[in-house]
Amino acid sequence: MTAFLGAAVAATLVLVAAEFVAGYFGHSISLVSDAVHNLTDVPAMFISWLAGRWALRPPTKEHTYGFHRAGILAAFTNSLLLAAVAVVILFEAIERLRKPVEVHTGLMLGVALLALLVNGGITLALVSGRRDLNVRSILLHSFGDALSNVAIIAGALMIRWTGIFWVDPAIGIVIGAMVLWSGWGILRESSHILLEGLPRQIHLEDVAHTILGVPRVQEVHDIHIWTIGTELNALSCHISIPDMHMEESARILDEIRKNLARDFQISHTTIQFERAGLPSESQLYMPEPPAK
Repeated sequence: MTAFLGAAVAATLVLVAAEFVAGYFGHSISLVSDAVHNLTDVPAMFISWLAGRWALRPPTKEHTYGFHRAGILAAFTNSLLLAAVAVVILFEAIERLRKPVEVHTGLMLGVALLALLVNGGITLALVSGRRDLNVRSILLHSFGDALSNVAIIAGALMIRWTGIFWVDPAIGIVIGAMVLWSGWGILRESSHILLEGLPRQIHLEDVAHTILGVPRVQEVHDIHIWTIGTELNALSCHISIPDMHMEESARILDEIRKNLARDFQISHTTIQFERAGLPSESQLYMPEPPAK
């Protein structure tokens, strides 16, 4: 995937240059808007490429979890870039909507078709890695680009057939709104992970009940669940069990870990056993001990 991102950056740079030139000489704000939109893909892809390489690095004394968060940080940065570009596109499109100018539809059509081929190819190549939030942020970039190319093609045909030039800035506004919407989803998810939020597909009560379902587990409290990196969820908690031999507690621990990995894809656990009946001052007590 990292090698592909390098090739995608080169293809995108060529496309951006073509769209800027065509937009300038063809008086098309939608092409210029799309060029700016595509230009944001270059730092986004570079950041994602760099993050992908960092994520493969082993843990160090300073970064004991490794660099799994690099991809999440890249997605967060990319989403901010998307939001900034969306504001620029919307401002310029609104200005052009107030003062429409004649657009050269032939140039619009040719460059938009070229852009659709490039962005469509990048999108299809990234689909297989969409479970990675970092890759998904780039996928949204390229998919949004491809959709905007389709809109530009349709707009060019409409202008050619009807002579209504305000269609071009109207498409620019739609592209800007689409960019803003796609960036918001990635910003929301990446910031949630960076703030150690509970993985959205996991419910705290379900995890607690799964732990309590293991024989001889009497209480569970002080549960914390967070995402370290893509598909790497972690958990820490305190569990109360009766007095027993260490070998028996090891079997309980093994069953808890297997159940958490199977049901919630939690692969990194830190579990502290406590003797049942001791008072707990934890603020996260989930749930009440089961009735005996």
